Amino acid sequence: MTYYAALDVSVRTVAICIVDQEGAIQLERSVRSELADILKALNDFGAPIANVGFEAGVLTQYLTYGLKAAGHEVVCMEARQVSAALAAMRNKTDKNDARGIAQILRTGWYSRVHVKSIESHYVRALLASRKAIFNKCIDLENEVRGLLKVFGVKLPPRVYHGAFDSEARKAIEGDAPLSEALAPMLDARLVLLRTFRDLDARVKRMAREDKVCARFMTVPGVGSLTALTFKAAVDDPARFASSRTVGAHFGLTPRRFQSGETDNPGRISRAGDADVRAALYIAANSMMMRSVQWSWLKAWGTRLIKTKGRRRAVVAVARKLAVILHRMWADQTDFRWSNSEATA
Repeated sequence: MTYYAALDVSVRTVAICIVDQEGAIQLERSVRSELADILKALNDFGAPIANVGFEAGVLTQYLTYGLKAAGHEVVCMEARQVSAALAAMRNKTDKNDARGIAQILRTGWYSRVHVKSIESHYVRALLASRKAIFNKCIDLENEVRGLLKVFGVKLPPRVYHGAFDSEARKAIEGDAPLSEALAPMLDARLVLLRTFRDLDARVKRMAREDKVCARFMTVPGVGSLTALTFKAAVDDPARFASSRTVGAHFGLTPRRFQSGETDNPGRISRAGDADVRAALYIAANSMMMRSVQWSWLKAWGTRLIKTKGRRRAVVAVARKLAVILHRMWADQTDFRWSNSEATA
C-alpha cells in the first residue's frame, strides 16, 4: 500500500493528513510547526510514506531541507494551483485543507515548485536587507521634507543622498525648536545611510567575486545588483528546459485570453519575483537610455521604440535579457555583441 502525507502549514501549527492510494484517510493530526513535531507524527504512523507534500510558503525551505534530511521525498506545490483546487471545498479549515492537499498529492494534479538552495537564500536575504534599509532612508527623507514644508522651508527637489543631511541641517540651523524635532531623524537617517553603503559595497564585492555574476556584468546595462538578483532567483539554470521560458517565469510576457473567436493578448502577467522583474527592467532601461556601447540587442530595442513606444520596447528588452542571461549561464558563454555572433 502506498501512503501520501499532506501538510497544511501555518506559522504556529501544521495540520497533517495521511491518505492511502485509494484516497482513504489513514491519519489526521495537528502539531506545532516545528520540524521535530512533524517528523514524530510521520514516524508514529508506522508505515513508509511515498511523498510528503505542502504548498509553497514562508516555511518552505525550512521544511523541505529538514524533511529531506530525515529521508522523506518532499513535494512543494505551486500555491496558486493548490488554492484554486481548495476553493471548491465548502468549508475552509486547516483540517479540510490538509485533506484537499493530500488528494492533490495522491492524484498528481500539481505543479512542483523549485526550492532554492540555502546559499541562494543567504544572497536574497542580503539583497532584501539592502533594499529595506534604503527604503527607510527614503522614508525619513520624505518625512523631513514634509515637516519642513509646514514651516515654509522647501529643500531642492533633487538632492543626492549624501548631500541631503547638510542641506536639511542648514535649513533648520537658527531654529532651536525645529532643530530639536528634526535632528534625531537626521541622525537616524545618517546611521541608516552608512549601513546601506556598507551593504551596497558588500553586494558589489560579492558580484565581482562570483564567476557567474562577473559574466552577467559583461552585458551592457547589467550591474552587480541585477546580476546577483537574477542569479539568486534562478538558483539552478537546469530547472528551465528552455531559456525562452525564463521571461514568462518572471512575469515579462503578456497574458493571453483566448476563447472561441476571441484572442486578446493583454499586459505582462507580472507573475513571479517582482524584484527580478524590476532589476531586469532597470538594466534594460539603462542599456537603452544611458549606455553608449553598441550591441545587436540595443539596435533591436531601438527599432522597437520606433514601432511600439519606449515602455513596451524596454519591457521587450528586459524579457530578452532574461533569456540571454540564462543562456549565458547554462552554456557558460560570454555576451555576443554582434548579430552574427549571436546567431552563430
